[in-house]
Amino acid sequence: MTKDLFSLEGRVALVTGGSRGIGKMIAAGYVAQGAKVYVSSRKPGPCDETAAELSAGGGTCISLPQDVSTVEGCRALAARFAEHEPKLDILVNNAGAAWGAAFDEFPESGWDKVMNLNVKSPFFLTQALHPQLRAAASADQPAKVINVASIDGIRPNPMETYSYHASKSGLIHLTRRMAATLIRDNIVVTAIAPGAFASEMNRDARDHGDAVAKRIPARRIGRDEDMQGVAIYLASRAGDYAVGITIAVDGGVAFADVGGV
Repeated sequence: MTKDLFSLEGRVALVTGGSRGIGKMIAAGYVAQGAKVYVSSRKPGPCDETAAELSAGGGTCISLPQDVSTVEGCRALAARFAEHEPKLDILVNNAGAAWGAAFDEFPESGWDKVMNLNVKSPFFLTQALHPQLRAAASADQPAKVINVASIDGIRPNPMETYSYHASKSGLIHLTRRMAATLIRDNIVVTAIAPGAFASEMNRDARDHGDAVAKRIPARRIGRDEDMQGVAIYLASRAGDYAVGITIAVDGGVAFADVGGV
């Protein structure tokens, strides 16, 4: 029994923001564990390239590009997914945005863009895919919704990214609220709060990893397998009884007395 705890054989996953960064890391981990993975992103080209790359080793990864920054976009992705699959075992709400500006200059556009994509879209995409999640779910094998938050939702960092901080904190609390409701349908909702991983979203970690590592208790930035390990745990049998939790994957930053990453 324990040898299958982390297997995703026979399961279907959808990862938004899956063409690069943390989303691509998670998608690659799921493919390696035997899942059939759909990756979605706003730009078709990178989405197609990632799907081809992750399928090259013999796994199955399918490109399903879609902008999910609006409710209409979320519903469109759900409709397109339903054309391919009647059931969805794992939904990873990873698509996100950030905006930085001084307090006196922070624009409404920077507020709305971030809050819409980081908080509103995970809710409405999950809502739109609820029939497919419910169809896949059972007491013995729950369906999974995994929201990708941030350690900035647990504690503030020094950067003036007001809407990003608020959105990721909101997503952590939204995860708890959704979990309390959807567990009735055998759908387990959880969240991951990443720290410093090299990505387009975190260019500081990508371009200045050694300097960033000095501010992390673990003395390094995150690696692909660090993210994959937690994402696989939550998606697999191993995480079936972990309902509504948020796991910080950050080398100790969120709960240590150190400067922001």
